[in-house]
Amino acid sequence: MNRNPLKTPSLQDDERFALMKFRRSVSDILKPEHDDHFLLRWLRARQWNPDNAEKMLRESMKWREKWNLDDLESWEAPAVFKDFIPHGSTGFDKDGSVVIFIPFSGIDIWGLLHSASKHDIIKNTIRVLERYMKLAYEQSKIHGPDARKFLVIFDMDNFSMKQYAYRPAAELVITAFQMYSNNYPEILKCCLIINAPKIFSFGFNIIKKFLDEYTLSKISIFKHNKHKWLPAILERVDASSLPVYFGGQQADKDGNPKCLEKICWGGKIPKQFYISEEDSYNNTSTYKTTVVKKGSKLKLHFEIEDSGVFLKWEFKTEIHDIKFGIRSVNQQTGEKVNEVALRRVPAHESEESGFITCHANHKYTVVFDNSYSYFKNKKLTYSVVVTRPLDEVEKSASKIEEKIFDQNENDISCEIKAE
Repeated sequence: MNRNPLKTPSLQDDERFALMKFRRSVSDILKPEHDDHFLLRWLRARQWNPDNAEKMLRESMKWREKWNLDDLESWEAPAVFKDFIPHGSTGFDKDGSVVIFIPFSGIDIWGLLHSASKHDIIKNTIRVLERYMKLAYEQSKIHGPDARKFLVIFDMDNFSMKQYAYRPAAELVITAFQMYSNNYPEILKCCLIINAPKIFSFGFNIIKKFLDEYTLSKISIFKHNKHKWLPAILERVDASSLPVYFGGQQADKDGNPKCLEKICWGGKIPKQFYISEEDSYNNTSTYKTTVVKKGSKLKLHFEIEDSGVFLKWEFKTEIHDIKFGIRSVNQQTGEKVNEVALRRVPAHESEESGFITCHANHKYTVVFDNSYSYFKNKKLTYSVVVTRPLDEVEKSASKIEEKIFDQNENDISCEIKAE
């Protein structure tokens, strides 16, 4: 039965008063599609405190502007994202909500971080999420506001914690969860984590620190027992909307039960996508530490003669953020291009890393800008190098795995809450 998506939600008197106050306070930033149901997401996320909800929403609006979300579809993402970011949907649940499948073990986090910058990985995550948000909004026009929420199924089959021992990988996951928590409140209808191995609870105990109790109450974890998790799925989703692989009826035209036409399963990223972490084209791969004084800038110059090389950076600061950007000049035509837009980077919270592909006969200038700060010097530790792609960059990852995981995963004692 279709429900009226514009119907006013049923609220207690104090909740309705909080909604009225909240709407008045943020009226200057609202768009036509921001109805009561949209505003209630932020109020519920802040326990019906209009002032706290306003702060959260305004900060999120600034965040959306910073990431230029209105033009995300025009962004040309790194090619590696197309076939190696596992996710997809084969339909909707019984209430019209989008069902999202994430074959989590298909994420090659090490490969991703060596094939794209952390900034681009987060940006792509935002774009995927925004696409699902738009689909859910269209569903809500037919099935009502509850259809704006997602039912998410994480398949943890063959999951291993080993690659998350790589510090940038763990930081990336935490950054993604913080981004989600701060900017997409109350969009989760239900999360079913299936085929969870024993080691999964170790990682989940870390992640759940970034989730509130209400969100955690929507998460159900199932061990590797199809007889338990399949009924939980079928209770919410018709078999006709599920892949055969997950106990449903959908398959590709060629009979593939995994529905590869609708779900990307990811996998190990081919090494031709990698850039080097170990070999230096100009032999300047060591980290350096300096102080960028208040009101000043640090500029690093690189003259590139050959094509097919990368300008790669890693840096962090102490206590405060810093602006970072890269510009290039064509030494034949004099044309100037902002390769990486100058922006404030919270490098004191987590290490920033990334790379760009260089053009021949160009001069590149890397800028660490502290000119906006009148009172604070910034201690900066950085490595900026020009590198060539290598066939092998996994040696250091293997060393990390051997050092940290020197015992079989089955020997790690931990409990997992199972349905």
